[in-house]
Amino acid sequence: MDLLRDNELIYGRLLPVEEPHLVERYNKALTAFGLPPTKRSSFEIDRTGFSPQVADELGDPLYLDPNEVNRRFIILTPAQVDLPVVHTAFSNTSQLIYEFMTKNQRAINALTIKDVIYGEIEDSVTKVEDIEDLLSINQVEFRVLSAEDVLGKAAELGKLVDRLKQEPDAWRDDSMLNRMVELAKICGDIRENALVPDQVIFRHNAFWTSHFGGIYVFVDSDVTTVISDPSAPGFRRSRPWQVSYLSTGDAEKVFSFLASSGRIELPRASWIETSGYLEQRAEMLIASLIHQTDPDADFARADKVWLQAWIHGHAELIAREGTFPFLNAAKREIAQLGQLRIEDVFPKHRFLVVRAKPDHPDAWLTNRLISDFVPYDFVSRYVFNKQGFYRDYEGWNESFRAYVVNTLKTSYLKDKVGLRTRLYGLTD
Repeated sequence: MDLLRDNELIYGRLLPVEEPHLVERYNKALTAFGLPPTKRSSFEIDRTGFSPQVADELGDPLYLDPNEVNRRFIILTPAQVDLPVVHTAFSNTSQLIYEFMTKNQRAINALTIKDVIYGEIEDSVTKVEDIEDLLSINQVEFRVLSAEDVLGKAAELGKLVDRLKQEPDAWRDDSMLNRMVELAKICGDIRENALVPDQVIFRHNAFWTSHFGGIYVFVDSDVTTVISDPSAPGFRRSRPWQVSYLSTGDAEKVFSFLASSGRIELPRASWIETSGYLEQRAEMLIASLIHQTDPDADFARADKVWLQAWIHGHAELIAREGTFPFLNAAKREIAQLGQLRIEDVFPKHRFLVVRAKPDHPDAWLTNRLISDFVPYDFVSRYVFNKQGFYRDYEGWNESFRAYVVNTLKTSYLKDKVGLRTRLYGLTD
């Protein structure tokens, strides 16, 4: 993983924590969670406060995610809102934290001046034992605490202010007034500084989770759809009148669901020809075939001319595998007819020529699911499915790893928004 780390393809864009007072505050949060404080004088954190360096020190990558449910968080600064989330069991953890921080921006700005905010994203289960446990999570609540109890002191000051306003003789109570002065020194003017988060309950909608080998849950008004390995506990046993269960191995049914629910864009010239989507699929495919059939291939020489020469030299293998000829035929048909008749395409090939509908709320999750059916497109895997990408990376040789890293550096990292807009129609 050192190559990925050196090129900021893993644990990139994290926030350095170096100031002694911030390290001290972080340790107070760890202690409150029952964890030993870090001995490090500096480390990096993501949006949730997770630190890969602290995880290594504790020997526990789940130190903020026990049982991989009810995720913990540590907020040292409002700047965390712009960071990625690099370690989570649920795909929507990043969005939930983002919504919490943006909805309560004033309170977080005020609190983190003097204190650290920590707590848990609580839901209705404490341990996931089957699919029903996942489906029972309809909303989450942020249980928010602060190490110096600034939140509690602000609440106490608020009550004393109310008493002063409502009780005619309260101003004669010197002990109460002195207490208000003490609290005001800590909390400031609570009439101007909102110290208590206003919104702590958020909806828990469509998501992917790492439980049971990976499960997708899509929520529509009339039905919830679960896509997973059929061996997952609870598959097809929980609420069959409300929940539709699809096997990750059934490409035809999964595709039919995405199409019928309006989550994908079918292959049409309006976006295919300007995006370079099929060309990228083809290039990733050929690179993968080279890696599989010729482990000693020197990917340091890989460019379009080198790849084309390999194609010419292995025409029989490529024809037998079938995917590359299909992509070329699809490109020709779209150029001639403006679209591709998807019903004439083999189910295993359909995911090659579609993308998530960009304006659908589940666009990122849908693109993640599509990437599971096209694992050799490592660009899509990295953009939408980093857990899958890192798992794939472990199986590659050094030469192919270097090729993948260089491709991602010169394409995605160079212009993330531009690539996502061109290939996937996404602007955020």
